[in-house]
Amino acid sequence: MSESQGFEALQSLSSNPEAAPAREPIRDQFGRSYATGKRKNAIARVWIKPGKGKITINGRDQEVYFARPVLRMMIAQPLEIADRLGQFDVEVTVKGSGLSGQAGAVRHGLAKALTYYEPELRAVLKPHGFLTRDPRVVERKKYGRAKARRSFQFSKR
Repeated sequence: MSESQGFEALQSLSSNPEAAPAREPIRDQFGRSYATGKRKNAIARVWIKPGKGKITINGRDQEVYFARPVLRMMIAQPLEIADRLGQFDVEVTVKGSGLSGQAGAVRHGLAKALTYYEPELRAVLKPHGFLTRDPRVVERKKYGRAKARRSFQFSKR
């Protein structure tokens, strides 16, 4: 069997849409989908269910918790891209890191929860990078240094 025959067989398998089984929605007994989002040191636990579009973070409304409009816009991005703005009630508990890291964690968790609720949304959200966990974290402090890379002030005399 030559290499070209093997490649053609492989290509025919990947181009067949019926070959990949359709994903099943993952929902609990209350009709909610749950996902965990992470960014820096922040961890967000996100529950979504059909509703009027109310987003609650740590028991507070999103306008109160995230006062900066940029952070609220960041959270709403997966819903806007998926064209589901105002269709889901979102309940979030988030801890760790600062407000920016928490907003990123909520966005990551919300995108994952949307794909669990409606698996066909994965194809919409994946190209925008909402399902990928941002691996960037703070670099650790090294001994003999003031911070991670900053050295102590040098004195010649």
